[in-house]
Amino acid sequence: MRLRTVLATLTAGLAAATCLSAAGPANAVAVDAAAADTAAAHACSSSVSLDGFSDALDKTTFGGYFVGNLSALAMDKDGSLAALADRSYLFDLDARTLAPKSVVGLADENGAALDSEGLAVDRDGTRLITSETEPSIRRYSVDGRILDRLPVPSSLLVSPAGRATGNQTFEGLTLLNGGRTLLASMEYAISGDTPGTVRFQTWQRTRGDHFRLSAQYAYRTDDPALGVPEVQALPDGRLLVLERGFTSGVGNTVRLYLADPRHATDTSGIENLTGQPGVRLIRKTLLTDIASCPSLGATAKQPQPNPLLDNIEGMVVTGHAQGTYKVLLVSDDNQNAVQTTRFYRLSVRVR
Repeated sequence: MRLRTVLATLTAGLAAATCLSAAGPANAVAVDAAAADTAAAHACSSSVSLDGFSDALDKTTFGGYFVGNLSALAMDKDGSLAALADRSYLFDLDARTLAPKSVVGLADENGAALDSEGLAVDRDGTRLITSETEPSIRRYSVDGRILDRLPVPSSLLVSPAGRATGNQTFEGLTLLNGGRTLLASMEYAISGDTPGTVRFQTWQRTRGDHFRLSAQYAYRTDDPALGVPEVQALPDGRLLVLERGFTSGVGNTVRLYLADPRHATDTSGIENLTGQPGVRLIRKTLLTDIASCPSLGATAKQPQPNPLLDNIEGMVVTGHAQGTYKVLLVSDDNQNAVQTTRFYRLSVRVR
């Protein structure tokens, strides 16, 4: 019982107050212990806890579209959740229940499907969407019309036009610096760069909400076999970065990092990133390996280090209070019977 309750009861008599005073701290200790036990049961690391997960959308359909293949998430202006499928369509989901509310098909200028991987909702509600086949970034209206297309450095284009490998280009996309800067992460290294060294390209906003090419930074994964499927900006200019890989017969590796590009070298003029002296990489700190999270009863349809794991590709920050960010992840099931469309709700504490 709280102290104010005990003080209010003093007028009823010293004996009653004495009983309440004795009971209050004991009850508080019990509550604190229960809260600590609950927190420990959900902890992935000292910085991250798993609030829960949902498989409710796995292998479902909506509006004639398969609800799956989800590769990116973003918060919309109205508080709903935009969920991008890499088969060229975009869902609007209820942010609390995850129930689909609408769906829009996407295409390129010739009406062809995209390999849509990265998503950011701009301040006017339009959608910035990557396709990793070229790669490209286009701006779409809410109803799916193309409004603009951003320039891409020639070195990041897929070979033979550039030095990138197909299906290994723009995976992550996020707006930072109050929306003045757009950042896209390559999934893997381009030819000529050391394996595991991934380029992060930025653009600066210009008049009319266009974007021009700006600085580029180098990020190194813990293992060359790991790629970068998603990045999300924090208000102070740092990034949450996912690293992901898959080993047949073993399962997925998914790790969450806090990364700081603010003092990294601009690598846009460096042809090959092969350990040159003086190049400052994006600094990073491991927040958690998702395999360390409690499974909370999750099941897997194929071997996994933790049955909670799947092919996690999408990430969005949904809220922030007192140094803790609420983060939502989603896995891409590739429309595969042994993979799952799974949403994960995390609490992430950063310093």
